[in-house]
Amino acid sequence: MDHAATTATRPEVAAAMVPYMTGHFGNPSSLYDLARVSREAVAAAREQVAAAIGAEPKQIYFTSGGTESDNWALKGVAFARKAKGNHIITSAVEHHAISHTCVWLEKQGFSVTYLPVDRYGMVDPAAVEAAITPETILVSVMMANNEIGTIMPVAEIGAVARKHGVLFHTDAVQAVGHIPIDVRAQNIDLLSLSGHKFRGPKGTGALYIGPGVRLDPLMHGGAQERGRRAGTENVPGIVGMGMALELATAEMEENTRRITALRDRLTAGLLSIPETYLNGHPERRLPNNVNVVFAYIEGESILLMLNRRGIAASTGSACSTTSLEPSHVLMACGLPHEVVHGSLRLTLGEQTTEADVDYVISAVMEIVQRLRDMSPLTPAELRSRPESG
Repeated sequence: MDHAATTATRPEVAAAMVPYMTGHFGNPSSLYDLARVSREAVAAAREQVAAAIGAEPKQIYFTSGGTESDNWALKGVAFARKAKGNHIITSAVEHHAISHTCVWLEKQGFSVTYLPVDRYGMVDPAAVEAAITPETILVSVMMANNEIGTIMPVAEIGAVARKHGVLFHTDAVQAVGHIPIDVRAQNIDLLSLSGHKFRGPKGTGALYIGPGVRLDPLMHGGAQERGRRAGTENVPGIVGMGMALELATAEMEENTRRITALRDRLTAGLLSIPETYLNGHPERRLPNNVNVVFAYIEGESILLMLNRRGIAASTGSACSTTSLEPSHVLMACGLPHEVVHGSLRLTLGEQTTEADVDYVISAVMEIVQRLRDMSPLTPAELRSRPESG
């Protein structure tokens, strides 16, 4: 129940990668036949990735994952366009690959505006336009939020940026392979994606760079990726990512229908628990995302008890990663600090079944009640037994 964190590589994808680790192990930059086979495989994967987002193959650049793609997009544009201006616009609910990069850029002399969101975690395109100044060089707003699943109005935001001659980047790591994307129709200049979010291998990603977009390299060294991203290509990973995305795109409609039904079943079951609330937009959300908050208890305790029952999930509280800071996303949506700590994110995948969903609902119901019985904050009417002296 944590497919937003990562997914299992499809068996057929793993099988397709193996030959490029053994027999076809040539470096694509070399001139002999062994290298040509690798080079052609990379080119084929580039076509697969481009087709999935409505781009041209020459606009796809392979990276090590979404984090590198995000860093490259922001830093590359910032330094390539600093003669024009030093202002960047982003949102308060971005993944840390964006927000931490923006903080770093501020230390390099750039100015960053962090736009607020509404209670559903949505950015208002009008707020983007109002924030644009003559110094603005880039707008970066994610396509879909990794915590609460809200899908942003990226086409409208991209149109605003284009109207003012500002580049628009979107972190689409959670969206690619799960919802339809067309970079042209959605006015996107740069787009980040990551292979392991749609059943491809970990350590693979790509950055779409639209026509006429200049950006400085993030990786320096060789002339790979047409001189824009140095480093020997991860041929097996690239082959696997291309195949996984082609399959995900072909099966998207069927998977969306099935997973959405499971998501709604899970949501209804969890919301039947008193004083439980859904986070994120109720309709404009990813097909597989359920994020709820339970009053009077902490998410970390829920995770530990779910884990004992063989259920992997995540929480808006980062306690499990040694930080006591609550989710910046839920805080930006206006939830109080103490409420945010009671959040739970469950994200479904292609392998999730109705039986899985029903098992999770039953387990969460039992765990929430048990924790509420233990909590001194729980009102008497929500307890299953009277408080002992």
